[in-house]
Amino acid sequence: MSTPIKYTVKCNLTFGDIYIQILAWMAVIFISLAGGLGLMGSSRPIFALIGVGLILVLSLPFLLFAFVTTLLNNIQICPEVVNSSL
Repeated sequence: MSTPIKYTVKCNLTFGDIYIQILAWMAVIFISLAGGLGLMGSSRPIFALIGVGLILVLSLPFLLFAFVTTLLNNIQICPEVVNSSL
């Protein structure tokens, strides 16, 4: 009779894997805030708030997708070494 194989789940994700993604999203936030502040001085500041909110809301799904796919690419399912001495 064969022994069942045990598996372990390992995640080798490091901060360096998502560092560029975080920097890119921070750049999007700063650019949208700078654009919003530039539009605040105009005659209709509500457009500045709508623009910043729209950029942030539209960028969040892409950030989430990038994080999740990076995480899933770094998960490994490895067979566990079993010492069976009979």
